[in-house]
Amino acid sequence: MELRAKVFAVEKVFQTLDEEIAKFQEGSSLHCKFGCGKCCFKADIEATTLEFLPFAFHLYQSNKASEWYEKLKASDAEICLILNPAREGAGLCSEYPHRGLICRLFGYSARTNKYGMRELVTCQIIKTEQTSAYQKAEIQIEAGGNIPVMSDYYMQLHAIDFELTQDFYPINLAIRKAIETVVHYYAYR
Repeated sequence: MELRAKVFAVEKVFQTLDEEIAKFQEGSSLHCKFGCGKCCFKADIEATTLEFLPFAFHLYQSNKASEWYEKLKASDAEICLILNPAREGAGLCSEYPHRGLICRLFGYSARTNKYGMRELVTCQIIKTEQTSAYQKAEIQIEAGGNIPVMSDYYMQLHAIDFELTQDFYPINLAIRKAIETVVHYYAYR
């Protein structure tokens, strides 16, 4: 599959996920605290190369791929470099439309436990500050209510490109590898 087609395929998966999350949020009334971004400050967030391919493609088209690549290469930061703690607004992601799958899933998706039951994956802030909505959402999920399931979405990406979803890397390395993928692709065309 040609690179541009992969990017569009990933973006289509993301669009479907975003719509599914919006429905879940509407039905559960769960929401992120305005300007929070606390989940983004975790140092152990991992991602695949493919989920950041749309961001890397955007950087390439904007002539910013080299700048970002050097920034990522020079940094030993464990926290995502897309994160901008000084940003004002709803969230702290400086590239929100191009965020990865893990960034989209956390808070409003489920994992399947060893018994085949779906469990809501969300943050402690939502659990403690929105207790009744959280409990209501858990009951809805146990009753078969709609919620995006993490493994389903990772499998959709896996179907787009097996190699670029095979390994999980620290988030900044995943972004760097996505940029390398895009730059290498166009270097030989």
